[in-house]
Amino acid sequence: MLRMTLSTLLVAAALGAPVTAMAQNQGEIVRIRGDIVESADSALTVKTREGETVEVTLADGWKLAGVGKAAVTDIKPGDYVGIASLPKADGGDGALEVVIFPPAMSGVGEGSFGWDLKPNSTMTNATVANAVKGVDGRTLTLTYNGKEKAISIPDGVPVVTLAAATPADLKAGATVFIAARKDSSGAVSAQRVIVGKNGVVPPM
Repeated sequence: MLRMTLSTLLVAAALGAPVTAMAQNQGEIVRIRGDIVESADSALTVKTREGETVEVTLADGWKLAGVGKAAVTDIKPGDYVGIASLPKADGGDGALEVVIFPPAMSGVGEGSFGWDLKPNSTMTNATVANAVKGVDGRTLTLTYNGKEKAISIPDGVPVVTLAAATPADLKAGATVFIAARKDSSGAVSAQRVIVGKNGVVPPM
């Protein structure tokens, strides 16, 4: 079901892959993180984490996905993951959040790119080469485009997987993550929405 409702564009635009050509042709890509204030058939009103209220028009044929709770112990070699991280003072990167992708999405949006979850953060979409348990959590070695990157995952870092969702989940108070498009007039529209369910919120 998820394979049918979550397209390549969602990962490419929402989880880090370059979107320069898309932005030039269709407007600026903006990532919206916040809680739904009001939901209608073709629009959402969202109060963002910055405190701004944004009206988001849902484009024709828009798609929806949810997030489900997972654990770092669920991650195994060969899995495809998306990890937002920050450089650590003692070297390497430390994870801010982890998304475990379903097998059907392996390789989509592969790479490591600038991200806006926090200043100086990056998003790495890659395959897990190995996972080593340490004193303060686990360290994953990720491979992408012939490169390798080690990211430590401290205990308590949010770990989620993608899950099915329905429009009924887009209710007031629900937390969403939206990779939207802002046109030259300032109007915001979206083709993909990720919504939190059952107390699990999109951490990306």
